[in-house]
Amino acid sequence: MIRRLLARLLPRKDRARTPRIYGSADHPIRRAQLTRGALDVTRRLHEAGFKAFVVGGAVRDLLLGIEPKDFDIATDARPEQVKPLFRRAFIIGRRFRLVHVHSGPETIEVSTFRAAQTGDDATDEHGRLLSDNVYGSQAEDAARRDFTINALYYDPVTEEVWDFVGGVADIRARQLKLIGIPVTRLREDPVRMLRAVRLAAKLGVAIEPKTAAPIPKLAPLIQNVPPARLFDEMQKLLLSGHAVETLRSLRAHGLSHGLLPLIDVILEQPLGQRFIELALADTDLRVREERGVSPGFLFATLLWHEVLATWRAAQADGGKSIPALFEAMDAVLAEQAKKIAIPRRFEATIKEIWSLQPRFEQRAGGRPFRLLEHPRFRAGWDFLELRCKSGELEGELAGLAEWWDRFANAGTDEREAMLKPDAGPKKKSRGRGRGRKRRDDGDIPPADGDPATGAA
Repeated sequence: MIRRLLARLLPRKDRARTPRIYGSADHPIRRAQLTRGALDVTRRLHEAGFKAFVVGGAVRDLLLGIEPKDFDIATDARPEQVKPLFRRAFIIGRRFRLVHVHSGPETIEVSTFRAAQTGDDATDEHGRLLSDNVYGSQAEDAARRDFTINALYYDPVTEEVWDFVGGVADIRARQLKLIGIPVTRLREDPVRMLRAVRLAAKLGVAIEPKTAAPIPKLAPLIQNVPPARLFDEMQKLLLSGHAVETLRSLRAHGLSHGLLPLIDVILEQPLGQRFIELALADTDLRVREERGVSPGFLFATLLWHEVLATWRAAQADGGKSIPALFEAMDAVLAEQAKKIAIPRRFEATIKEIWSLQPRFEQRAGGRPFRLLEHPRFRAGWDFLELRCKSGELEGELAGLAEWWDRFANAGTDEREAMLKPDAGPKKKSRGRGRGRKRRDDGDIPPADGDPATGAA
Protein backbone atom coordinates (compact mmCIF):
# COMPACT_ATOMS: atom_id res chain seq x y z
CA MET A 1 0.00 0.00 0.00
CA ILE A 2 2.81 2.42 0.94
CA ARG A 3 4.77 1.48 -2.20
CA ARG A 4 1.75 2.17 -4.35
CA LEU A 5 1.24 5.58 -2.74
CA LEU A 6 4.90 6.49 -3.21
CA ALA A 7 4.75 5.37 -6.83
CA ARG A 8 1.96 7.86 -7.41
CA LEU A 9 3.68 10.75 -5.64
CA LEU A 10 7.33 10.40 -6.60
CA PRO A 11 8.47 11.38 -10.09
CA ARG A 12 9.68 8.63 -12.38
CA LYS A 13 11.71 8.67 -15.56
CA ASP A 14 8.88 7.43 -17.79
CA ARG A 15 6.66 10.22 -16.49
CA ALA A 16 9.05 12.75 -17.93
CA ARG A 17 9.52 10.82 -21.17
CA THR A 18 8.78 12.98 -24.18
CA PRO A 19 7.30 11.51 -27.35
CA ARG A 20 8.61 11.72 -30.83
CA ILE A 21 5.87 13.49 -32.76
CA TYR A 22 5.42 12.70 -36.45
CA GLY A 23 3.66 15.40 -38.46
CA SER A 24 1.25 14.67 -41.29
CA ALA A 25 4.10 14.83 -43.81
CA ASP A 26 5.89 11.97 -41.99
CA HIS A 27 3.12 9.36 -42.07
CA PRO A 28 0.20 8.31 -44.34
CA ILE A 29 -2.73 8.57 -41.88
CA ARG A 30 -5.43 11.16 -42.60
CA ARG A 31 -8.43 12.02 -40.48
CA ALA A 32 -10.74 11.14 -43.39
CA GLN A 33 -9.78 7.48 -42.81
CA LEU A 34 -11.43 7.55 -39.37
CA THR A 35 -15.09 6.73 -38.86
CA ARG A 36 -17.57 9.43 -38.03
CA GLY A 37 -17.96 8.05 -34.51
CA ALA A 38 -14.21 8.21 -33.79
CA LEU A 39 -14.03 11.79 -35.08
CA ASP A 40 -17.07 12.88 -33.07
CA VAL A 41 -15.75 11.38 -29.81
CA THR A 42 -12.27 12.89 -30.11
CA ARG A 43 -13.74 16.28 -31.11
CA ARG A 44 -16.11 16.36 -28.12
CA LEU A 45 -13.32 15.46 -25.70
CA HIS A 46 -11.07 18.16 -27.17
CA GLU A 47 -13.86 20.74 -26.87
CA ALA A 48 -14.26 19.79 -23.20
CA GLY A 49 -10.55 20.54 -22.61
CA PHE A 50 -9.23 16.98 -22.54
CA LYS A 51 -6.60 15.18 -24.60
CA ALA A 52 -8.01 12.58 -26.97
CA PHE A 53 -6.15 10.21 -29.30
CA VAL A 54 -7.00 7.26 -31.49
CA VAL A 55 -4.78 4.56 -30.01
CA GLY A 56 -3.48 1.04 -30.44
CA GLY A 57 -4.40 -1.34 -33.21
CA ALA A 58 -6.20 1.22 -35.35
CA VAL A 59 -3.10 3.44 -35.61
CA ARG A 60 -0.90 0.41 -36.24
CA ASP A 61 -3.16 -0.90 -39.01
CA LEU A 62 -3.45 2.46 -40.73
CA LEU A 63 0.33 2.79 -40.80
CA LEU A 64 0.53 -0.68 -42.34
CA GLY A 65 -2.11 0.09 -44.95
CA ILE A 66 -4.75 -2.15 -43.31
CA GLU A 67 -8.33 -0.99 -42.76
CA PRO A 68 -9.05 -1.08 -39.00
CA LYS A 69 -12.08 -2.97 -37.73
CA ASP A 70 -12.68 -0.49 -34.92
CA PHE A 71 -11.28 2.63 -33.31
CA ASP A 72 -10.36 2.97 -29.62
CA ILE A 73 -9.81 6.31 -27.93
CA ALA A 74 -7.40 7.13 -25.08
CA THR A 75 -7.83 10.29 -23.01
CA ASP A 76 -6.74 12.00 -19.80
CA ALA A 77 -10.40 12.32 -18.79
CA ARG A 78 -11.68 9.94 -16.09
CA PRO A 79 -14.65 7.70 -16.93
CA GLU A 80 -17.00 9.80 -14.82
CA GLN A 81 -15.84 12.87 -16.78
CA VAL A 82 -16.31 11.18 -20.16
CA LYS A 83 -19.83 9.80 -19.63
CA PRO A 84 -21.71 13.17 -19.26
CA LEU A 85 -20.28 14.42 -22.57
CA PHE A 86 -22.27 11.91 -24.64
CA ARG A 87 -25.93 11.07 -24.84
CA ARG A 88 -25.38 7.32 -25.17
CA ALA A 89 -22.36 6.45 -23.03
CA PHE A 90 -21.96 3.70 -20.43
CA ILE A 91 -19.23 2.98 -17.90
CA ILE A 92 -18.33 -0.71 -17.94
CA GLY A 93 -15.90 -2.99 -16.09
CA ARG A 94 -14.72 -3.23 -12.53
CA ARG A 95 -11.06 -4.17 -12.71
CA PHE A 96 -10.55 -1.95 -15.74
CA ARG A 97 -13.19 0.80 -16.06
CA LEU A 98 -13.96 1.99 -19.58
CA VAL A 99 -16.62 4.04 -21.31
CA HIS A 100 -18.51 2.69 -24.30
CA VAL A 101 -19.86 5.53 -26.43
CA HIS A 102 -22.56 4.54 -28.93
CA SER A 103 -22.47 6.60 -32.10
CA GLY A 104 -24.94 5.31 -34.67
CA PRO A 105 -24.00 1.70 -35.43
CA GLU A 106 -20.53 2.15 -33.86
CA THR A 107 -19.38 1.52 -30.32
CA ILE A 108 -16.30 3.56 -29.49
CA GLU A 109 -14.27 2.37 -26.51
CA VAL A 110 -12.80 5.22 -24.48
CA SER A 111 -10.12 4.45 -21.88
CA THR A 112 -8.30 6.74 -19.45
CA PHE A 113 -4.49 6.93 -19.50
CA ARG A 114 -3.15 4.36 -17.06
CA ALA A 115 0.10 3.66 -15.27
CA ALA A 116 1.71 0.32 -14.42
CA GLN A 117 0.45 -1.31 -11.23
CA THR A 118 3.05 -1.44 -8.45
CA GLY A 119 3.28 -2.99 -4.99
CA ASP A 120 3.65 -6.48 -3.54
CA ASP A 121 0.01 -7.31 -4.25
CA ALA A 122 0.19 -6.32 -7.92
CA THR A 123 1.35 -9.76 -9.17
CA ASP A 124 1.04 -13.40 -8.18
CA GLU A 125 3.90 -15.82 -7.49
CA HIS A 126 4.47 -16.29 -11.24
CA GLY A 127 4.64 -12.55 -11.96
CA ARG A 128 1.13 -12.33 -13.49
CA LEU A 129 -0.63 -9.00 -13.01
CA LEU A 130 -3.62 -9.19 -10.68
CA SER A 131 -4.71 -5.57 -10.94
CA ASP A 132 -4.34 -2.92 -13.62
CA ASN A 133 -6.50 0.11 -12.91
CA VAL A 134 -4.18 2.94 -11.83
CA TYR A 135 -4.59 6.19 -13.73
CA GLY A 136 -1.45 7.89 -15.00
CA SER A 137 0.11 10.09 -17.68
CA GLN A 138 0.12 9.48 -21.41
CA ALA A 139 3.78 8.44 -21.25
CA GLU A 140 2.96 5.88 -18.55
CA ASP A 141 0.01 4.67 -20.59
CA ALA A 142 2.31 4.01 -23.54
CA ALA A 143 4.89 2.22 -21.38
CA ARG A 144 2.34 -0.19 -19.89
CA ARG A 145 1.02 -1.38 -23.26
CA ASP A 146 2.27 -4.68 -24.66
CA PHE A 147 4.01 -4.10 -28.00
CA THR A 148 5.64 -0.97 -29.36
CA ILE A 149 3.49 -0.99 -32.49
CA ASN A 150 0.35 -1.00 -30.29
CA ALA A 151 1.49 2.05 -28.29
CA LEU A 152 1.01 4.77 -30.89
CA TYR A 153 -1.36 7.74 -30.54
CA TYR A 154 -2.98 9.62 -33.42
CA ASP A 155 -4.47 13.08 -32.91
CA PRO A 156 -7.19 13.67 -35.54
CA VAL A 157 -7.12 17.44 -34.92
CA THR A 158 -3.43 17.95 -35.76
CA GLU A 159 -3.00 14.69 -37.72
CA GLU A 160 0.09 13.93 -35.62
CA VAL A 161 1.30 10.52 -34.45
CA TRP A 162 2.79 10.50 -30.95
CA ASP A 163 5.36 7.76 -30.33
CA PHE A 164 6.84 7.22 -26.85
CA VAL A 165 8.41 3.78 -27.41
CA GLY A 166 9.75 3.58 -30.97
CA GLY A 167 6.68 1.95 -32.47
CA VAL A 168 6.88 3.78 -35.79
CA ALA A 169 10.45 2.57 -36.35
CA ASP A 170 9.38 -1.00 -35.56
CA ILE A 171 6.48 -0.78 -38.02
CA ARG A 172 8.88 0.39 -40.70
CA ALA A 173 11.21 -2.49 -39.79
CA ARG A 174 8.19 -4.83 -39.74
CA GLN A 175 9.05 -6.30 -36.36
CA LEU A 176 6.96 -7.06 -33.28
CA LYS A 177 8.72 -5.96 -30.10
CA LEU A 178 7.65 -6.04 -26.47
CA ILE A 179 7.91 -2.85 -24.43
CA GLY A 180 10.26 -3.37 -21.49
CA ILE A 181 12.01 -6.55 -20.36
CA PRO A 182 10.46 -9.46 -22.33
CA VAL A 183 10.58 -12.02 -19.50
CA THR A 184 8.89 -9.62 -17.07
CA ARG A 185 6.22 -8.52 -19.54
CA LEU A 186 5.38 -12.11 -20.55
CA ARG A 187 5.14 -13.17 -16.92
CA GLU A 188 2.79 -10.25 -16.24
CA ASP A 189 0.37 -11.61 -18.82
CA PRO A 190 1.15 -15.00 -20.43
CA VAL A 191 -1.54 -14.38 -23.06
CA ARG A 192 0.94 -11.94 -24.63
CA MET A 193 2.78 -14.98 -25.97
CA LEU A 194 -0.32 -16.03 -27.93
CA ARG A 195 -0.99 -12.45 -28.96
CA ALA A 196 2.55 -12.10 -30.33
CA VAL A 197 2.08 -15.16 -32.54
CA ARG A 198 -1.35 -13.99 -33.73
CA LEU A 199 -0.26 -10.45 -34.55
CA ALA A 200 2.90 -11.59 -36.31
CA ALA A 201 0.90 -13.91 -38.58
CA LYS A 202 -1.90 -11.40 -39.16
CA LEU A 203 0.36 -8.43 -39.92
CA GLY A 204 3.09 -10.29 -41.76
CA VAL A 205 5.81 -9.11 -39.39
CA ALA A 206 8.58 -10.96 -37.53
CA ILE A 207 8.73 -11.34 -33.77
CA GLU A 208 11.86 -9.58 -32.56
CA PRO A 209 14.47 -12.17 -31.40
CA LYS A 210 14.68 -10.83 -27.83
CA THR A 211 10.88 -10.96 -27.58
CA ALA A 212 10.69 -14.49 -29.01
CA ALA A 213 13.60 -15.99 -27.05
CA PRO A 214 11.86 -16.55 -23.66
CA ILE A 215 8.56 -17.82 -25.10
CA PRO A 216 9.35 -21.58 -25.20
CA LYS A 217 10.60 -21.50 -21.60
CA LEU A 218 7.62 -19.50 -20.32
CA ALA A 219 5.02 -21.42 -22.36
CA PRO A 220 3.86 -23.48 -19.31
CA LEU A 221 2.56 -20.23 -17.74
CA ILE A 222 -0.33 -20.42 -20.21
CA GLN A 223 -1.77 -23.06 -17.88
CA ASN A 224 -2.31 -20.33 -15.25
CA VAL A 225 -4.60 -18.32 -17.54
CA PRO A 226 -8.34 -18.72 -16.76
CA PRO A 227 -9.91 -21.17 -19.25
CA ALA A 228 -12.60 -18.68 -20.35
CA ARG A 229 -10.00 -16.04 -21.26
CA LEU A 230 -7.91 -18.65 -23.04
CA PHE A 231 -10.90 -19.63 -25.18
CA ASP A 232 -11.41 -15.99 -26.20
CA GLU A 233 -7.77 -15.70 -27.23
CA MET A 234 -7.80 -19.01 -29.11
CA GLN A 235 -10.94 -17.89 -30.93
CA LYS A 236 -9.12 -14.73 -32.06
CA LEU A 237 -6.17 -16.84 -33.17
CA LEU A 238 -8.22 -19.26 -35.22
CA LEU A 239 -10.57 -16.64 -36.70
CA SER A 240 -7.86 -14.15 -37.61
CA GLY A 241 -7.88 -15.11 -41.29
CA HIS A 242 -4.34 -16.45 -40.87
CA ALA A 243 -4.99 -19.59 -38.84
CA VAL A 244 -2.68 -21.84 -40.88
CA GLU A 245 0.37 -19.63 -40.32
CA THR A 246 -0.66 -19.04 -36.71
CA LEU A 247 -0.88 -22.75 -35.90
CA ARG A 248 2.54 -23.39 -37.43
CA SER A 249 3.98 -20.50 -35.43
CA LEU A 250 2.34 -21.78 -32.23
CA ARG A 251 4.12 -25.10 -32.69
CA ALA A 252 7.40 -23.43 -33.61
CA HIS A 253 7.33 -21.43 -30.36
CA GLY A 254 6.26 -24.38 -28.22
CA LEU A 255 2.80 -22.98 -27.50
CA SER A 256 0.41 -25.51 -29.06
CA HIS A 257 0.83 -28.42 -26.65
CA GLY A 258 -1.54 -28.06 -23.72
CA LEU A 259 -3.90 -25.64 -25.45
CA LEU A 260 -5.70 -28.38 -27.36
CA PRO A 261 -5.15 -31.91 -26.02
CA LEU A 262 -2.60 -33.88 -27.99
CA ILE A 263 -2.75 -31.48 -30.94
CA ASP A 264 0.97 -32.02 -31.54
CA VAL A 265 0.38 -35.78 -31.79
CA ILE A 266 -2.57 -35.20 -34.14
CA LEU A 267 -0.53 -32.97 -36.41
CA GLU A 268 2.24 -35.54 -36.61
CA GLN A 269 -0.19 -38.00 -38.21
CA PRO A 270 -0.46 -37.49 -41.99
CA LEU A 271 -4.26 -37.70 -42.05
CA GLY A 272 -4.68 -35.55 -38.94
CA GLN A 273 -2.37 -32.85 -40.23
CA ARG A 274 -4.04 -32.70 -43.65
CA PHE A 275 -7.52 -32.65 -42.11
CA ILE A 276 -6.73 -29.72 -39.79
CA GLU A 277 -4.83 -27.76 -42.42
CA LEU A 278 -7.74 -28.12 -44.86
CA ALA A 279 -10.17 -26.94 -42.16
CA LEU A 280 -8.03 -23.94 -41.22
CA ALA A 281 -7.41 -22.99 -44.85
CA ASP A 282 -11.17 -23.04 -45.51
CA THR A 283 -11.76 -20.93 -42.39
CA ASP A 284 -9.12 -18.41 -43.46
CA LEU A 285 -10.77 -18.08 -46.87
CA ARG A 286 -14.20 -17.51 -45.32
CA VAL A 287 -12.83 -14.86 -42.94
CA ARG A 288 -11.07 -13.01 -45.75
CA GLU A 289 -14.22 -13.09 -47.86
CA GLU A 290 -16.19 -11.83 -44.83
CA ARG A 291 -18.43 -14.90 -44.79
CA GLY A 292 -19.76 -16.38 -41.59
CA VAL A 293 -17.55 -18.71 -39.57
CA SER A 294 -18.69 -20.95 -36.72
CA PRO A 295 -16.28 -21.35 -33.79
CA GLY A 296 -18.13 -24.55 -32.94
CA PHE A 297 -17.37 -26.04 -36.37
CA LEU A 298 -13.72 -25.02 -36.10
CA PHE A 299 -13.21 -26.62 -32.69
CA ALA A 300 -15.03 -29.71 -33.93
CA THR A 301 -12.37 -30.08 -36.63
CA LEU A 302 -9.47 -29.52 -34.23
CA LEU A 303 -10.65 -32.19 -31.81
CA TRP A 304 -12.10 -34.71 -34.27
CA HIS A 305 -9.11 -36.99 -34.61
CA GLU A 306 -8.86 -37.33 -30.85
CA VAL A 307 -12.54 -38.29 -30.77
CA LEU A 308 -11.95 -40.66 -33.68
CA ALA A 309 -9.04 -42.40 -31.93
CA THR A 310 -11.03 -42.74 -28.67
CA TRP A 311 -14.10 -43.99 -30.56
CA ARG A 312 -12.15 -46.64 -32.48
CA ALA A 313 -10.42 -47.82 -29.31
CA ALA A 314 -13.79 -48.28 -27.57
CA GLN A 315 -15.17 -50.23 -30.54
CA ALA A 316 -12.07 -52.44 -30.56
CA ASP A 317 -12.82 -53.26 -26.93
CA GLY A 318 -16.29 -54.45 -27.89
CA GLY A 319 -18.28 -51.24 -27.49
CA LYS A 320 -21.27 -50.59 -29.73
CA SER A 321 -20.66 -47.95 -32.39
CA ILE A 322 -23.07 -45.13 -31.46
CA PRO A 323 -22.78 -45.37 -27.65
CA ALA A 324 -19.01 -45.55 -28.04
CA LEU A 325 -19.04 -42.39 -30.16
CA PHE A 326 -21.00 -40.43 -27.55
CA GLU A 327 -18.71 -41.64 -24.78
CA ALA A 328 -15.68 -40.57 -26.83
CA MET A 329 -17.24 -37.14 -27.45
CA ASP A 330 -17.87 -36.59 -23.74
CA ALA A 331 -14.40 -37.78 -22.74
CA VAL A 332 -12.56 -35.51 -25.20
CA LEU A 333 -14.63 -32.42 -24.35
CA ALA A 334 -14.20 -33.05 -20.62
CA GLU A 335 -10.43 -33.24 -21.05
CA GLN A 336 -10.49 -30.12 -23.22
CA ALA A 337 -12.47 -28.16 -20.60
CA LYS A 338 -9.49 -28.37 -18.25
CA LYS A 339 -7.53 -26.16 -20.65
CA ILE A 340 -10.02 -24.01 -22.56
CA ALA A 341 -13.58 -23.31 -21.45
CA ILE A 342 -15.60 -23.88 -24.62
CA PRO A 343 -19.05 -22.28 -24.06
CA ARG A 344 -21.95 -24.71 -23.90
CA ARG A 345 -23.61 -23.22 -26.98
CA PHE A 346 -20.53 -24.21 -28.98
CA GLU A 347 -20.31 -27.62 -27.32
CA ALA A 348 -23.84 -28.39 -28.53
CA THR A 349 -22.85 -27.53 -32.13
CA ILE A 350 -19.67 -29.59 -31.86
CA LYS A 351 -21.54 -32.66 -30.61
CA GLU A 352 -24.21 -32.39 -33.29
CA ILE A 353 -21.62 -32.22 -36.07
CA TRP A 354 -19.78 -35.24 -34.71
CA SER A 355 -22.93 -37.30 -34.09
CA LEU A 356 -24.14 -36.73 -37.66
CA GLN A 357 -21.10 -38.41 -39.20
CA PRO A 358 -22.28 -42.06 -38.82
CA ARG A 359 -25.69 -41.05 -40.19
CA PHE A 360 -24.14 -40.00 -43.50
CA GLU A 361 -23.23 -43.65 -44.08
CA GLN A 362 -26.94 -44.60 -43.94
CA ARG A 363 -28.17 -44.18 -47.50
CA ALA A 364 -31.16 -46.53 -47.57
CA GLY A 365 -34.87 -46.12 -46.90
CA GLY A 366 -36.16 -42.87 -45.45
CA ARG A 367 -33.07 -42.03 -43.40
CA PRO A 368 -31.32 -39.90 -46.05
CA PHE A 369 -34.47 -37.79 -46.47
CA ARG A 370 -34.74 -37.22 -42.74
CA LEU A 371 -31.07 -36.26 -42.52
CA LEU A 372 -31.60 -33.56 -45.18
CA GLU A 373 -34.09 -31.91 -42.83
CA HIS A 374 -31.67 -31.80 -39.90
CA PRO A 375 -30.84 -28.18 -38.95
CA ARG A 376 -27.11 -29.03 -38.87
CA PHE A 377 -27.10 -30.93 -42.16
CA ARG A 378 -25.00 -28.34 -44.00
CA ALA A 379 -22.40 -28.09 -41.22
CA GLY A 380 -22.29 -31.87 -40.98
CA TRP A 381 -21.83 -32.20 -44.76
CA ASP A 382 -19.02 -29.59 -44.76
CA PHE A 383 -17.33 -31.63 -42.04
CA LEU A 384 -17.83 -34.85 -44.03
CA GLU A 385 -16.28 -33.20 -47.09
CA LEU A 386 -13.15 -32.37 -45.09
CA ARG A 387 -12.94 -35.99 -43.96
CA CYS A 388 -13.15 -37.18 -47.58
CA LYS A 389 -10.64 -34.65 -48.91
CA SER A 390 -8.13 -35.49 -46.18
CA GLY A 391 -8.22 -39.19 -47.05
CA GLU A 392 -9.75 -40.34 -43.77
CA LEU A 393 -12.58 -42.18 -45.56
CA GLU A 394 -11.46 -44.87 -47.96
CA GLY A 395 -12.94 -47.34 -50.42
CA GLU A 396 -16.64 -46.92 -51.12
CA LEU A 397 -16.88 -44.19 -48.45
CA ALA A 398 -14.27 -42.01 -50.16
CA GLY A 399 -17.00 -40.54 -52.38
CA LEU A 400 -19.55 -40.13 -49.58
CA ALA A 401 -19.50 -36.32 -49.57
CA GLU A 402 -19.97 -36.22 -53.35
CA TRP A 403 -22.92 -38.65 -53.09
CA TRP A 404 -24.64 -36.42 -50.52
CA ASP A 405 -23.98 -33.32 -52.60
CA ARG A 406 -25.73 -34.93 -55.58
CA PHE A 407 -28.54 -36.31 -53.40
CA ALA A 408 -29.25 -32.93 -51.79
CA ASN A 409 -29.55 -31.22 -55.18
CA ALA A 410 -31.39 -33.98 -57.04
CA GLY A 411 -35.08 -34.25 -57.82
CA THR A 412 -37.39 -36.75 -56.14
CA ASP A 413 -37.11 -39.48 -58.78
CA GLU A 414 -33.33 -39.19 -58.96
CA ARG A 415 -33.07 -39.38 -55.17
CA GLU A 416 -35.14 -42.56 -55.16
CA ALA A 417 -32.82 -44.07 -57.76
CA MET A 418 -29.74 -43.15 -55.72
CA LEU A 419 -30.86 -44.96 -52.55
CA LYS A 420 -28.93 -48.04 -51.51
CA PRO A 421 -30.71 -51.36 -50.87
CA ASP A 422 -31.97 -51.48 -47.30
CA ALA A 423 -30.13 -54.40 -45.72
CA GLY A 424 -31.35 -53.62 -42.20
CA PRO A 425 -34.10 -55.51 -40.31
CA LYS A 426 -37.65 -54.59 -41.38
CA LYS A 427 -39.88 -52.91 -38.84
CA LYS A 428 -43.62 -53.31 -38.72
CA SER A 429 -45.81 -50.33 -39.50
CA ARG A 430 -47.94 -49.13 -36.61
CA GLY A 431 -50.82 -47.99 -38.80
CA ARG A 432 -52.59 -49.89 -41.54
CA GLY A 433 -51.36 -48.63 -44.86
CA ARG A 434 -49.28 -45.81 -43.34
CA GLY A 435 -46.05 -47.72 -43.63
CA ARG A 436 -46.64 -48.21 -47.37
CA LYS A 437 -46.79 -44.46 -48.15
CA ARG A 438 -44.19 -43.59 -50.74
CA ARG A 439 -42.57 -40.32 -51.74
CA ASP A 440 -43.84 -40.52 -55.31
CA ASP A 441 -45.83 -37.33 -54.75
CA GLY A 442 -42.71 -35.47 -53.64
CA ASP A 443 -43.58 -35.42 -49.92
CA ILE A 444 -40.71 -35.31 -47.45
CA PRO A 445 -40.83 -38.18 -44.96
CA PRO A 446 -41.83 -37.47 -41.34
CA ALA A 447 -39.15 -36.24 -38.93
CA ASP A 448 -37.16 -38.51 -36.63
CA GLY A 449 -39.25 -40.18 -34.01
CA ASP A 450 -42.46 -40.25 -36.10
CA PRO A 451 -44.20 -43.62 -35.69
CA ALA A 452 -44.75 -43.80 -39.44
CA THR A 453 -41.04 -44.13 -40.06
CA GLY A 454 -40.24 -46.57 -37.34
CA ALA A 455 -37.35 -44.30 -36.36
CA ALA A 456 -36.28 -44.06 -32.79
